[in-house]
Formats: sequence, C-alpha cells, structure tokens
Amino acid sequence: MTETKGQPSIIKKWIIAARPWALPASTMPVIFGTSLAVVIGRVRLEPFRFLLALLAMVILHSAANMLSDVFDFRRGLDKEVTPVSGAIVRGWLSDKAVAAGSAVLFIFGIALGLVLVAMAGRVLLVIGGAGLVIGVFYTALKYHAFGDLAVFLNFGILGSLGAWVVQTRTFSWIPVIWSVPMAMLVIAILHANNWRDAVSDAERRVKTFASILGDRGSLAYYGFLLFGSMAIIFGLMLLPRLISPALIPMPFTFAVILLALPRTLHLWKRALRRHNSRQPLDFVILDGATAQYNLVFGLLCTAALWLQFILKLM
Repeated sequence: MTETKGQPSIIKKWIIAARPWALPASTMPVIFGTSLAVVIGRVRLEPFRFLLALLAMVILHSAANMLSDVFDFRRGLDKEVTPVSGAIVRGWLSDKAVAAGSAVLFIFGIALGLVLVAMAGRVLLVIGGAGLVIGVFYTALKYHAFGDLAVFLNFGILGSLGAWVVQTRTFSWIPVIWSVPMAMLVIAILHANNWRDAVSDAERRVKTFASILGDRGSLAYYGFLLFGSMAIIFGLMLLPRLISPALIPMPFTFAVILLALPRTLHLWKRALRRHNSRQPLDFVILDGATAQYNLVFGLLCTAALWLQFILKLM
C-alpha cells in the first residue's frame, strides 16, 4: 500500500501507533533472561520457546503503548507532535481505532502467553498475569507516580524472570537481581519522557516522579539511574565474591559495559543542556536517546554472558 501525499500508508500508521522505538525496553529482558538460563542456569536453549516469548512481549508491549496513548490523548496530555509521538496525536488514527487495535493485540498476546504457560508451567502464569495487570492499568499507575515502578517490574524484573522460567521451568532469584541495572535504565527512559512533560502533567494534575521531584531533583534522579545501573553491575561482580562463596557473582566479563561509558556521559551532558535554547531537540528526544542507550547496555550485558560461556568452553 503506497503513501498518499502528506500521509503515510495505513501500515506505517499502525507501526507508529505501536511506538516501536520503545520495544528494546521490553525485548532486551527476554533476550537477557534467556541467555541467563543457558549460561548460568545451564539448560539447553529452546529456540521456539524463546521466539514465542519474544513475540508475546512485543505484542503485549505494543498493546500497552497504544492503550496508554489513547488515555493520554483523551486526558489532553498529548497535544503537540514530537519525533517520538504516536499516531493519534499526529491525526493519523482515531483514538477509538487505536483502542480497538490495542484490545486485539492484548488478546493475541494473552493467547501466546497461555501457550507458553502450557509449556513452562504455572510459575509463568503468575509472572505473566502480574505483567498483564500492570500493562493494562499502566496509565492509571503512571498518573499516580507509580509508572516508574510499573516499567521497572514489567520491562526489567518480570521480563527477565519470565524468560528464565520459559527455558528452565523453575524460579530463581538470579534473573530478578541481575536484571536490576537494565530495569533502572527502562525507568530512565520513562523519566526522560515525564521530565520533559513535567509542567504540562502538573497542570493536568498528573503525578509523576519528575513532577514531584522538580527540575533539579529530576536531573539527580536521571543521573542516579544512568550511573547507578553501571555501579550495580560492578557491585554484583565484586560483593558476592567478598561476602560468601555460596553466592553467585556476575562474571568479570560484565566489565564490557565500560564500552557504554562514552554514551553514558553523552546522555548526561544532554541532560545538563536541557535549558539550552540552541539545541532544544536534545532534551525533547532524550527519552528516545535513552532507549537507544538501554539497547546498547542490554546487548553488552548479554554479550558478557555469552563471552563467559565461550571462555568456559575453552
């Protein structure tokens, strides 16, 4: 289907409605959790289950994105078009159409989740059920300053743990603890968005961490999420080795995250320049840039696991 003048094709409209730029936040925990199960859990990789889990996460995340856009638009929060805006505020799709599309995606995502539960067991049902509830009620949680906690759980802890269970069929604290750094960066994506919109959110009586903390507090919080995620990685490499031999430390291969440090510093500089009128777009799209950084960070963490796997084989 071709695009008419000034209007994208219907397929592109729906792709924009799903906000694919945000999908690394949900897909990286699945990739990381699966890699953990193979490298640390020492189970044989089940490719079909992995792909099914990845697809289910993409569908459910897209559904949640679309539902969130519907509520934001109806509440008057989304009025101005930004480079990362969805299809409703651009006038490409109606809020009713996007709401219906969201419902269809939720149904497909739930169906895939039930197939995975049949393969992996009831533990996954509890994890998936919690994630589904958070996804459906995410907007209400976001309006009352619980959005950060919601994404921390859904696109960090639960995503990684669910992927582990899909492969191992057992519960473990390893994917819960080791996914915290990446989960913090998912919060950083949301916070960058809420920080940009803090004034308009406060005017409409929407509480977010950014509106509560204010501009200076938001800068400190963003810095904590950026640099704290890296610090926790090194803590998980060193502290278990110092505390007790019974604890499982992160492999030293996770030091490869230092390769992301230049990007970390670049994001921090962009945050510091948030009031620079010469480069206003730097702050406007800070959430998108943070999402890209989260992808790089997650890929490096996953590469660290497989590097450890290769070193053990040698």
